[in-house]
Amino acid sequence: MELALMTEPQLGGTYQDLLDAAKWAEDHGFVAFARSDHYYWSGGPADANDAFTTFGGIARETSTIRLVVLVSPLTFRHPAVIAKSAASLDEMSGGRFDLGLGTGWMELEHEVFGLPFPDWSERFERLEEALPYVRKALRDDHATFSGEYYRIDASVRPLAPSVGLLVGGSGPKRTPRLAGRWADEYNAFTAPPETLAPRIAELRRSAEEHGRDPSQIRVSVMGGGFWGEDEAAYREELGAAAAKRDLEPSEFEAKLAERGTLHGTVDQVRSQLAALEAVGVDRWYVQVIPHDLENVERVAGPLV
Repeated sequence: MELALMTEPQLGGTYQDLLDAAKWAEDHGFVAFARSDHYYWSGGPADANDAFTTFGGIARETSTIRLVVLVSPLTFRHPAVIAKSAASLDEMSGGRFDLGLGTGWMELEHEVFGLPFPDWSERFERLEEALPYVRKALRDDHATFSGEYYRIDASVRPLAPSVGLLVGGSGPKRTPRLAGRWADEYNAFTAPPETLAPRIAELRRSAEEHGRDPSQIRVSVMGGGFWGEDEAAYREELGAAAAKRDLEPSEFEAKLAERGTLHGTVDQVRSQLAALEAVGVDRWYVQVIPHDLENVERVAGPLV
């Protein structure tokens, strides 16, 4: 099971915080550093810096860790802009950039900035077109595609075949099937193994139907959790988190188990990861909020 670090800058944190977190993750053996792509959040103003711009800086300040947008909503940018940005980041990072694409879901951030927010059906149709568009733009010497929403017919430079395409979502069928056809990585929120198993099976069926090797598609989960190096440290962490939610620790722990959120001592978390690995999960993006260095070390440090 690979470990990656995941951050949510729209909840607060500067570029320097991101860079510090990325360098910490690289120095401590994490295979990837990921960040969300949001411009706003429901709690009010925060730094909410731009994903592609910040990765340009991080690409030049790191050397081995992969950099992942998890994920970029199509409602923000045209696929041509996304493809050009991804190819530029691939060049700047020496081939270490992975691009996650999604439909977009936070209506509020579109409303406050005046960005169009089509209904769910149209957003998913656009994703179905954007994936082959971007894949061809990054990997074909002459990219051609024509759909209802997007088209391309051009020799695109620079080519960036090393950019991995990621599709993320919680749908049980359409999203994993789309990932099986076009993506290099399928990502879902952390959930119980019995919930993830049929989605992964759907992904593999789709890959085989489209002449792809399912074993070449990475399966990842993203989520936070509550753990400690030993039972006492875990109980302290659990109690503090439960109090913030006006719950008894036992109530909160039951909710974590129901949702498949990783929790317990580090050894217990390892066992939970092994159960995820058994159904086909290859990577866990450890979600850390906020992502200042002190909190990154506090949350992710015990896992190292």
